[in-house]
Amino acid sequence: MTVDVQTTRDVVDIITGGWRAQALYTAVKLGLPDHVEAGLGTDAELAKATGASEGGVHRLMRLLVAMGIFEGDGSTGYRGTRVSAALIEGPGSLGDMCLLYGEEFYSAWGHAHHAIGTESSGFEVAYGRPFYDHLGQDAAVARRFQATMNTASMFFHRVPEVFDFSGKRVVDVGGGGGQLLATILEAVPDARGTLFDREHMMPKAREHLVAAVGPDRVELVPGDMFRSVPEGGDVYVLCRVLAGHDDEAVVRVFEHCRRAMADPSSRLLILDRFVADENPTVLPSLWDLHLLVTTGGEHRTVDRITRLLGRAGMEIAGTAELPMETTALIVAPRPA
Repeated sequence: MTVDVQTTRDVVDIITGGWRAQALYTAVKLGLPDHVEAGLGTDAELAKATGASEGGVHRLMRLLVAMGIFEGDGSTGYRGTRVSAALIEGPGSLGDMCLLYGEEFYSAWGHAHHAIGTESSGFEVAYGRPFYDHLGQDAAVARRFQATMNTASMFFHRVPEVFDFSGKRVVDVGGGGGQLLATILEAVPDARGTLFDREHMMPKAREHLVAAVGPDRVELVPGDMFRSVPEGGDVYVLCRVLAGHDDEAVVRVFEHCRRAMADPSSRLLILDRFVADENPTVLPSLWDLHLLVTTGGEHRTVDRITRLLGRAGMEIAGTAELPMETTALIVAPRPA
């Protein structure tokens, strides 16, 4: 039998991916990016600062250097890279993402076989309750999740470039902490905004939006998008809020947006990842499986979304590609 070395290496790279992820998680858990940034460059200094074994730190850092997270060595000193800089604690840090994925999500993926075999959440097996119930009962994890959602929103700055919000009232349905709406309003000075989400999201969203654009250009309305949405908007935005809900619930949200639109020129903007059954790419397919493992949710194909929109009296009028394999669907009400 001929040994295919490259194929073997490809398999090894895939199956050891979890080890690499856990090594990075451990680095963030120990605060190594921050310590190196502060000038603690040797194994001994890092061990003293973290309370970890010097030998363990040395072996972890050796792998992280090989992965390109750091440069240097434990005797002459480690130096940061653009990757480690992205993990330093502070606004925009990806550190919370590493912690969430290395703890809660890593535990959920330990039950991937169950999730795939039953099409139900592996997170519930790991933690004994649904993911969003868990967030409601663990403030630290909820904060980490919100920070992860914010830092994973690297496509927000492109949204005003693919749709004209000038002079429009923008209703961000399920707008969370208000980062997307703030980005749009900052880029379009004559637009006004309404953030619509659950009551518990209002304080944080208000704090962020008032600081970003002031109190006069935005209003915050608490509510449930499955019951209604604010009326009279020129643009309704649904950003990454559909994946955790079944088709019937999604159609209800579309119907509420359709009824609430100011006039036939109003639009619905759907911002999400969409899977493709032909020529699939990794990122949407991976995140679709991740949704199954964590919440039991799923990403949909564009064809499927098109059918659901049709049931609500709407149709796709245009599309635009955004970073990180995110797509903007520009949706118009179908003429009566």
